[in-house]
Amino acid sequence: MADPNHQATSLPHGDFTTILASEGVEFLLSGEGKVPLTSFDNEKNICLFFSANWCRPCKTFTPKLVQIYNTLRTQDKELEIVFISSDHDEEGFNAHFKSMSWLAVPFNVNLHKKLRERFQVARIPLLVTFNPNGQSVEDEDLIGLIEDYGEEAFPFTRKRREELKAIDDSKRQGGKIDQLLAHQGRDYVVSRDGGKILVSELVGKTIGLYFAAHWCPPCRAFTAQLLEAYKQLMSSRGGCFEVILVSTDRDQEEFDVNVSGMPWLALPFEDRTRQDLCRIFNIKAIPALLLIGPDGRPISTNGKSIITLYGAKAFPFTQSSIEEIEATLKKEGDSLPRQIQDSKHEHLLKLDMARAYVCDYCKQPGRFWAFSCYACDYDLHPSCVEETC
Repeated sequence: MADPNHQATSLPHGDFTTILASEGVEFLLSGEGKVPLTSFDNEKNICLFFSANWCRPCKTFTPKLVQIYNTLRTQDKELEIVFISSDHDEEGFNAHFKSMSWLAVPFNVNLHKKLRERFQVARIPLLVTFNPNGQSVEDEDLIGLIEDYGEEAFPFTRKRREELKAIDDSKRQGGKIDQLLAHQGRDYVVSRDGGKILVSELVGKTIGLYFAAHWCPPCRAFTAQLLEAYKQLMSSRGGCFEVILVSTDRDQEEFDVNVSGMPWLALPFEDRTRQDLCRIFNIKAIPALLLIGPDGRPISTNGKSIITLYGAKAFPFTQSSIEEIEATLKKEGDSLPRQIQDSKHEHLLKLDMARAYVCDYCKQPGRFWAFSCYACDYDLHPSCVEETC
């Protein structure tokens, strides 16, 4: 990946074509042939793209950049990208350039080395940007900026980064669920049968944004816990609670399989809002459950732990509701003996806080307090105890 500490402030300022001409370059390459430097349009925003065919992060990032470049060109944005290769031979250069829709500096190992030194390229992929005045644009980690925001990052300046972060902050704290989940081109979420539910119908509900993927075993395990709590809340609380899947599946097929086993709603797989929410709420690992209150503001980023520990009892998932549950549990625990000798079991059973278990006597699931045998993994509901005389 690109070096996030790369500083464009140290780059030489000046006309891009002048820099190339000083190194003996007379033309650039396009997919259709040679483009003389004299016809190169310096009035555009220019991005120098340092990359190589042998570099795995480069090959991962390049298709994303191609998509963004093509989108911006259709929007008549003043942008040109020039590929400067770090490949070891012309075969690698040609293979990599074939996947691009922009220009390239002709393959020349010595020339490319000089350009890397001139622009202080320590790692690839790397983008160096010049504005229409020929000055280098000051920003750190343009690769990361583009991966995070796509074409919205244009013109790839520090000012634009600050604007986008301010928009993220507003969405995160603004209390408007429609701004989080919808945009101008889509005002709905989808159900597993393909139905469309307007985001406006979710206003005023407690929402769980569930970040998960079908390929992830921990996600599948937590989905079962969330499903249990969801069904209980649907039956006891009606329409006060809804879950929205924010998929991190690898493709549409995986997404379809994932959604088919879930009774709740989802963001469409093809929609970029999925990636935007991961960025806005700094989701680094899955499964993750972000809880949003009826006022549209985040309640907790740790919904997974809340559901795992307390299930549906924790609704509406506020700090006060959690404290109330814990106080009730403490009171229940204080009323129970520390240990018992049950007539159904040979060993001494000790009071234990077991978040979820199956009673070995009645075979029904239990939660919270249990009498447990550490010698043979035996658990008993407090209500199933038959103490010996």
